[in-house]
Amino acid sequence: MVIKPIKTKKDYQNALERLELIFDAKKGSPEGDELEILGILIEKYEDEHFPIGFPDPIEAIKFRMEQMGYNQTDLANVVGLKSRASEILNKKRKLTLEMIRLIHDSLKIPTEVLIQAYK
Repeated sequence: MVIKPIKTKKDYQNALERLELIFDAKKGSPEGDELEILGILIEKYEDEHFPIGFPDPIEAIKFRMEQMGYNQTDLANVVGLKSRASEILNKKRKLTLEMIRLIHDSLKIPTEVLIQAYK
């Protein structure tokens, strides 16, 4: 098969079908090389046509707190006051730059996520 750029939905569907056929190809074989290149082309097409945005910053904080077993008091220890933590979690207070830094350092949430606007 000749590998070509994926420009349309039909090209994308054909690439996915071909990928499925050669999915178990051995690395280093001609089909293995085709699989690797096809994967890159599919990923590029998906990134352009099906972008995945960042999560809501407050939802990201809640999710990370759950992962770490944190509660509101733990967040209050990060941002300074229990009332402030409550306001943040209830989206009644916007995150300041200093809060973003503190949350990033403590909860390891990327700053790119925390700076997103939320409603």
